[in-house]
Amino acid sequence: MVTVRAASLADYCTVNYATSVLPIQDLGLGVTIDASSVSAALTTNKSVTSQWFEAAVVDYCNVTFAYSHNGLADDVVHVSYLVPPPDKFANRYVSTGGGGLAINLGGSSSPVGIIVGAVSGITDGGFGNFNTQYDSVFLLAEGNVNWQATYMFGYLAHHELATLGKQFARNFFNVSGSNKIYSYYQGCSEGGREGWSQIQRFADQFNGLVTGAPAFRFSQLQTNHLSGGVIEEAIGYYPPPCELEKIVNLTIAACDGLDGRVDGVVSRSDLCKLNFDYKTTIGQPYYCPASSGGLPGGPPSMRRRQSPGAGPTPEQNGTITAEGVAVASAFTDGLIDSKGKRIYLNPQPGASFADATPQYNEISGTWEPSRSGLGPQWVARYLKLEEKDIIDSFENVTADTLRDWMALGMQRYYDSLQTTWPVLDPFKSAGGKVIHVHGEADSSIPAGSSVHYYESVRNTMYGDLKFDDSTAAMDEFYRLYIVPGGSHCGSNRDQPAGGWPATTLQIVIEWVENGVAPDTLENAGGIDTLCKWPLRPLWSSNGTTLDCVYDSASRESWIYKFDAFKYPVY
Repeated sequence: MVTVRAASLADYCTVNYATSVLPIQDLGLGVTIDASSVSAALTTNKSVTSQWFEAAVVDYCNVTFAYSHNGLADDVVHVSYLVPPPDKFANRYVSTGGGGLAINLGGSSSPVGIIVGAVSGITDGGFGNFNTQYDSVFLLAEGNVNWQATYMFGYLAHHELATLGKQFARNFFNVSGSNKIYSYYQGCSEGGREGWSQIQRFADQFNGLVTGAPAFRFSQLQTNHLSGGVIEEAIGYYPPPCELEKIVNLTIAACDGLDGRVDGVVSRSDLCKLNFDYKTTIGQPYYCPASSGGLPGGPPSMRRRQSPGAGPTPEQNGTITAEGVAVASAFTDGLIDSKGKRIYLNPQPGASFADATPQYNEISGTWEPSRSGLGPQWVARYLKLEEKDIIDSFENVTADTLRDWMALGMQRYYDSLQTTWPVLDPFKSAGGKVIHVHGEADSSIPAGSSVHYYESVRNTMYGDLKFDDSTAAMDEFYRLYIVPGGSHCGSNRDQPAGGWPATTLQIVIEWVENGVAPDTLENAGGIDTLCKWPLRPLWSSNGTTLDCVYDSASRESWIYKFDAFKYPVY
């Protein structure tokens, strides 16, 4: 069937062979491939590791080429495909996504494709090279949006990457038209959003996807990064980071055992939300030595992308104040407008207060809201269309201001970045399967954001069914798993025993190719089993027996209605 499999990868990892198998067929993309741009590089015995796949030693051929969109001047898009050895190829293709404002994560995520016997692709989105992020090409000039780049970032680049990639895999291994190439996707954060951008638009693009902590509701999400500063301005107090960190640590200690097991992990942040009062922490001492910068939580590289404004801090020594608790409580409750209506949600109890963490002004010797990071950049660059990445101040910026900024961005980028379309019937009809994961203690994209989208899909598609029946209907193609203690796209240094699921792509492959639907999800860490939403974990027998249980009060604590807007916010 596939004659190339009789040879070694080295025999075929050449520019001449790669050029001969370029996906030049008419795939309906309106693009032209530049045959002179092809490169091919062989890598052998490379050790790869990630929280998103198990450690492995892999061989691959990295084939890179460029294409352009017909009729567009000065348009060049680069794609890179890692090709497995012929004897390892399992008739699969995998795309991986980016994070922050990057459309790819370079070589850190793509080895997962090689591990599962797939050709594995990434794209540069047409932004110049694989290291160029979307924000650097977003504006053609002040006030003038680069809409081609925006639609490429929004969904088009990944559509083209996968369409070309599937055909390239078929050509490279000479797979006949009668034999199926299974296609998959894995990505988290921005990469999670990119995966959903394909599900919502191109029903048969992928047979199965793993989407983590998706950057849904792009305008609400990015603007909401400013909510901590606005809350602190309203209260008139900027708690030192050490005070907030102490509140987090005391919260974890108090809520750890609510799930029936004491392991340093808040596996039931919903019970914590219903039963724990931050006021019990008032008066507790805290101390932190001087630091060069950084925030608690997930992978360092992801933290830098999500919170680039984190800077050095002085020595901090004091006790938790009533004002600090007021900030923590208001932040956890989420953003409310002047009419008492809900604007948006914030992270669960036990997550770090990343978006409420002030920066230290070394000149004045005081704490103040951070004016840099993804939130301020979103307002300055994407809403005001200015060539800068910070806001001047928080003066006169209120919760109502954030609500209106969210509305502006939602309207402007609804068809490109918002990515909340809830009608997934075409994807389900095409036989697609998606496993959606989110860290319960995610401090950058709240876990409740994923629950809100899942529930929006359930209510939109199956609102006429009883709750159990609608959940069963969702189970046929869409399953959501909350990772206890998990931070943003990875394990959490504050709750390390929570771990992170490392074999989720293999599990979705089993679901797609063999019909093995996962009732629970395997996890790498002290907690080895993840419950499927809306079930929640509860241990008995001194923390030795896990049950996935339904608790209506706990579920309701995750449900929000964003009634500050006069239209649905899915």
